[in-house]
Amino acid sequence: MAKLKKNPLPSFHVDVEPLLAQNEPLKASDFEPATESQKEDFIKIRKSQSYWQDAFRRLRKNKIAMVAFFVIILLIIFAFIGPFFVDYKYSQQIRGSENLPPMAYSAAEQELIDSGEKVFPHVFGTDNLGRDILIRVMSGTRVSMTIGIVASLIVLVIGSLYGAISGYFGGRVDTIMMRITEMIYSIPDILIVLLLATTLKPAIDAFILKNPSHVMAKFLSSIGSSLIAIFICFALLYWVGMARIIRGQILQLKQQEYVVAARALGASSGSIIRKHLLPNCIGQIIVNTCLQIPSAIFLESFLSFLGNGVQAPMTSLGSMASDALSGMYTYTYRLVIPAIFLSVMILAFNLFGDGLRDALDPRLKK
Repeated sequence: MAKLKKNPLPSFHVDVEPLLAQNEPLKASDFEPATESQKEDFIKIRKSQSYWQDAFRRLRKNKIAMVAFFVIILLIIFAFIGPFFVDYKYSQQIRGSENLPPMAYSAAEQELIDSGEKVFPHVFGTDNLGRDILIRVMSGTRVSMTIGIVASLIVLVIGSLYGAISGYFGGRVDTIMMRITEMIYSIPDILIVLLLATTLKPAIDAFILKNPSHVMAKFLSSIGSSLIAIFICFALLYWVGMARIIRGQILQLKQQEYVVAARALGASSGSIIRKHLLPNCIGQIIVNTCLQIPSAIFLESFLSFLGNGVQAPMTSLGSMASDALSGMYTYTYRLVIPAIFLSVMILAFNLFGDGLRDALDPRLKK
C-alpha cells in the first residue's frame, strides 16, 4: 500500500518585504529628536477637573437649565434692586390715578408733564386704589422668593439631619424614625397651615398690642400670622421628602472604606455624619433644596390667593391675583401680569432644579 503524503501546514508568516519596498527610504532627519511643539501635539494631557468643575461643565451644556438660571437672575434683580429705581411705594395710593392702563397717566400727572416736570410712568398701570402695579409686582416677587428660599433652608436643615441620623444608625432607630415620616406624610398640609394661622393670630395680635414699639412686634405685624404658620408647617411636614432621600444616600455611603476607617480611629457618630457623610450628599441636598423653592412659592401664593397669606398692606403675587378677580373682564392686565410673573418664576426654578439634578448625578457623566 502506498504511503499517503501529508500536506505541510499552512504558514501564517507575512512577507513584509514587498510592503517595505513601497515605503520611502528613511532619511537621517527621521532620526532627529522631536521638538517641544511636536511633543505637545503628540501627547495632550487633559487638565484634571474636580467634581464641581465637571458638574458645572455639564450644567453649562444644558441650554434649558442655563436659560432658566438667567431668568432667575433677572427676577432677583427685578425684585430686590428694581424698587430702588421706581418712584412709588407698594402701599402708596395715588389719588386720581385709579385703574390706569399700562403706560398711562392721570389728568393731574399729565398736567405736571406738560409743565415740564418728570413723572415716573405707570409701566404696568394701577389698581383700583391707585397703587402702582409695577412696584407691587416687584414687592410680591421679592416676598415669594424670600419665603421660598427661607422655607427651603428650613427643609434642608431638618430633613438632612433627620435622614442622616436615621440612615447612619439603622436598625430599630431607622425603623422608628421612618414610621414617623410615614405618619407625617398622611397629614394634610393646607389644613395644618390654616389651623396654625387661626391659632396663632390671637396670640400674635395680643403681643403686638402690648409691645407696639418692640422690633419683634413690628416684624410680626408686617408678615402676619399666616406666614409664620407657613414656616412652622414647613418645619413640621415638608422635610420628610428630603429626609428619605438623604437616608437612602447615607445607607450606601456608610459602608464605604473611609467611614469604616474613621470609625476605627475612634471618630464619634456626629463627627462622621458631619464631616464624612453629609458632605458626600451635597449634590442631592442642593438639588432637592432648589426643587423645594417652587413648592414653597406655590403654597404661599395659593394661601395668599385665598386670603390667608401675607398681611396687608404687604403684597404678594397671589394676593394681587385675588384682588384682580373683581375686575377680571374690565381690567384684565391686573390679573395677567402677576400670574405671568408667578408662572415664570416657578417654571424657572423647576427647570433649573432639573438641570442641577442632571449635572450633579455622577451616573450621567460623559
